[in-house]
Amino acid sequence: MSASLLAVLVVAVLLAAVARRADVSAPLALVVAGLAVGLIPGVPDIQLDPDLVLYVVLPPLLWSAGLESSYVALRRNVRSIGMLAVGLPLATTFAVGVVAYWAVPELTIAAALTLGAIVAPPDAVSATAVGRRLGLPRRLMTLLGGESLLNDATALTAYKVALGLAIGGSASWTGGLWTFALAAVGGVVVGGALGAVIVHVRSRLRDPLVESALGLVAPFGIYLLAEEVHGSGVLAVVVAALILGQHSTNASYATRLQDSAVWKAVQLLLESFAFLLIGLQLPKVIEELAGISAAVLVVSSLAVLATVIAVRIVWVYLFAYLPRLVSPALRYREPSPRPAQVFVVAWAGMRGVVSLAAAFAVPATTLSGAEFPGRPQLVFLTFVVVVGTLLLHGLTLPWLIRRLGVQGDEAHTDAVAAAAAQDRAARAAAERLDEVLEQQRTDGTVDDVHERAAEVLRGWNTRRRNSAWEQLGRDEADIGESPAAAFRRLRLEMLAAERATLIAERDSGHIDDEVLRSVLHGLDLEEATLNRR
Repeated sequence: MSASLLAVLVVAVLLAAVARRADVSAPLALVVAGLAVGLIPGVPDIQLDPDLVLYVVLPPLLWSAGLESSYVALRRNVRSIGMLAVGLPLATTFAVGVVAYWAVPELTIAAALTLGAIVAPPDAVSATAVGRRLGLPRRLMTLLGGESLLNDATALTAYKVALGLAIGGSASWTGGLWTFALAAVGGVVVGGALGAVIVHVRSRLRDPLVESALGLVAPFGIYLLAEEVHGSGVLAVVVAALILGQHSTNASYATRLQDSAVWKAVQLLLESFAFLLIGLQLPKVIEELAGISAAVLVVSSLAVLATVIAVRIVWVYLFAYLPRLVSPALRYREPSPRPAQVFVVAWAGMRGVVSLAAAFAVPATTLSGAEFPGRPQLVFLTFVVVVGTLLLHGLTLPWLIRRLGVQGDEAHTDAVAAAAAQDRAARAAAERLDEVLEQQRTDGTVDDVHERAAEVLRGWNTRRRNSAWEQLGRDEADIGESPAAAFRRLRLEMLAAERATLIAERDSGHIDDEVLRSVLHGLDLEEATLNRR
């Protein structure tokens, strides 16, 4: 099994690379590839391990998303995000539970609610990836990102409550509500405390390599500890990641560069692995359906899938407009969103590997030793919802975004704001340079070398200040190459020549690889600065 999982990991990364090169949705391509491979006779059965997903895949993905999130933006949209991340999963749990209880005779009401909690949390990885590529407005991206951070906590906690009732582990619904409250409070407390501790420890280390290593193991430790005290591991990881993300400005430049590169790679690796694994579950899901009526499966699949989609659409539209109708203050504070924007959020309800992991984690028997009611149908319906939403929404969402014209205009606004901030920063840098030189003149320590160095720095600072403003003007095809662009192009040519010479020096034996890597690191940092967007 370990060799099979390693093969899945390698293939997933390769397929993700091809999808990115072809500019298509990587999650969608990976799921389709997994389905196709799963249908090939003789392919080894690769069963999804729930613990692998919940304890290995999920924590670092949540951590990475939390580090990239804006605490300020999340707080500004806390009402809308709360409705999507808390209210919507609970509403989906109950609606799907009622429909599944009606459509699948074998399911008890507790088992049906377990299915509802399983399929409740959307996986916003695909939606945010599409939105980022097509330029969704920032507020929509904040809503989708905030939802993806918190909805797993709501749904998995509801899942624990419903599953406990289904297997006979919880005495009452009141006890289930207490479990829910304890999980939420415990997750916030554990995440807040450990997040603060990690920030304090990292600020004392002053070692980028160790700081990044600590960041890599932190989500696993936080998740485990929160689960041990019966809190929400998901919520704990998210809270801690938001705290670290907010304090990342206090870290060194080396730590920020290293963390960014490391987590982008980890995110690609785990997301690719998870989506390919979804498709590969088809043989196992079909195998467990022996003896079950095809008519019941078709009717229940259509009913549950339609309920999942309809509940999200109704909920999103309802809470996008209803609060504004009853609250004049809210109408004044927040302008009413465009119907097209609301529909994009409502349609971005793709489910993911967390739902499948929860379904496979449902035990085969209850505490009394009886078979878990309707478990094969529960797993199959989860698979239908996950694959159905990924294919339906994944194929249509990009077209809808373009067709409805739901694209943000923040690019120009951001460029103006960045240029103004860069201008102020460059002026502050110039003033500081003059202050240092003036102090050295007073001390009598300035010579021609210092004056010439100051002139070079002033020219470099001026180019940095002007480059952001130049990007706001007409295209270079109309006005020719700007001074900043010319400087960048020529300096990149020089860096390429330096790099080629250094490699030739290594190849000829004049320097060894360690010296080469050290010098190339400096050139790479300078090139990264020149190529920043």
